[in-house]
Amino acid sequence: MNTGKRRTALSRWFGAATAVLALTASGCSGGSGPDSGGSGGGSGSKIITMGMIPGWTDGLSTTYLLENILRSKGYTVKIKKLTDNDPMYAALANGDVDMLSSAWPERTQKTYMDKFGAKIEDLGKYYADAGLFLAAPTYSDIKSIADLPSHARELDGKVIGIEPGAGLTKTTKDDVFPAYGLDAHFELVVSSTTAMLTALRKATGAKQPIVATLWKPFWANQAFPVRPLDDPKGAFGQPESLHSLARGGFAKDFPDVANMIKNFKLDDAQYGSLEDTVVNKFGEGKEAEAAQAWLQQNPDYAPALAKYLTAG
Repeated sequence: MNTGKRRTALSRWFGAATAVLALTASGCSGGSGPDSGGSGGGSGSKIITMGMIPGWTDGLSTTYLLENILRSKGYTVKIKKLTDNDPMYAALANGDVDMLSSAWPERTQKTYMDKFGAKIEDLGKYYADAGLFLAAPTYSDIKSIADLPSHARELDGKVIGIEPGAGLTKTTKDDVFPAYGLDAHFELVVSSTTAMLTALRKATGAKQPIVATLWKPFWANQAFPVRPLDDPKGAFGQPESLHSLARGGFAKDFPDVANMIKNFKLDDAQYGSLEDTVVNKFGEGKEAEAAQAWLQQNPDYAPALAKYLTAG
């Protein structure tokens, strides 16, 4: 992350993460089936629309991973980019997108599941042990969230956050700040994941103090010299699993794909290398190429999932 080449790659990706509300399509259709999909494509359709928030790298990396595998079996995959959780879950519930590759419905995004879940299908868990936390640099004396009030001045009274609609933002505001009395000392600065990463890169590069909202799995935990702060009161809650979600009726319309997604899994090593490849090693517009490169480095991965598909 300290080399010029790495910074250039990150800068390109940060710029790309601000391109939202754009609809792109990749892949080509093979075989027969109605030319419909994404919003209620019927049985036999081979067109699938996947929703994604570009700045959120769990969805970014897994979307292009699954897109690559589906495309290899003759599906056309359209990728619809949206800005935040509420429009994303609404699009899924309304059938404007068929599937989300990565979601946090157990706790972090439970509010959206409570609101839209009646029209959403849960296709299963693909990653265990996901978590939310506040992080400080490894060179910092701050070890625990409980330590923060005594460091408010050096931190300029700011905890650097991400998007206002993120579950991490809600949990930090509603649970963590009150539990530790941080409201009297700190402002949670909400903006975007890109802005948070920029601030984190700047501060750690200059070895300055910073506390930011982070999560696991996320490539930034390996790319920057940061560590989670202890949470002795358990305000962030226990680890949760990441799920793939679909619009209502998806499993009926795409039984093979639903079965494949139920068998979709990533462990820590796979997740870390996938995100690093998609986010850092390839430039904007080359996410599909990056996913293909990762699959070439992990040659057993795609066949293990593609065997569930009979299309193509």
